[in-house]
Amino acid sequence: TPVQVLDILREGNQRFCAGQQLNRDLARQVDATAKGQHPLAVVLSCIDSRTPAELVFDMGLGDIFSVRVAGNVISEKVLGSMEYGCAVAGARLVVVLGHTRCGAVQATLEELQRPTPIRSLNFRSIADRIRPAVQGLLETELRHDQEALTMHAVRANVRVSASYLRHGSEIIESLIQTDGLRVVGA
Repeated sequence: TPVQVLDILREGNQRFCAGQQLNRDLARQVDATAKGQHPLAVVLSCIDSRTPAELVFDMGLGDIFSVRVAGNVISEKVLGSMEYGCAVAGARLVVVLGHTRCGAVQATLEELQRPTPIRSLNFRSIADRIRPAVQGLLETELRHDQEALTMHAVRANVRVSASYLRHGSEIIESLIQTDGLRVVGA
């Protein structure tokens, strides 16, 4: 069930945090998944090199579909990949994983506070997806504490992405209602 999968990921994260990751035979896992895969979860996380979901949740090959993009934002390609992981491959849980000091979130906040010439249209498309989640925070007292502002902005961005998945995809919304799929932020 989605609750069991969430428990498995939490236990894996506890092992990771404690430095007690499971010892896996990757060659055997490659062979075991050669004819198919049945991932437990789809994890949307940031491209940040410090946050690979397989390591953070102490998972092996074939355990999760890992979708990574700066700022864990959702585009059509990301959404299509996640829909595939749930509808076709049968993942029971979707996790939107944020992380401390997210560079994409920080860059978006900086752009909102001190606009600069466009860096690139591609980066702008990422910042445009983060902006609605974080813009309101700049009108609060958090604007005086950059570290707290960033922490709250990362969490707000995760919440917005998770909500979008629950309500912005007919496929995922249907799986939530009829099949018990669960979408969570972390």
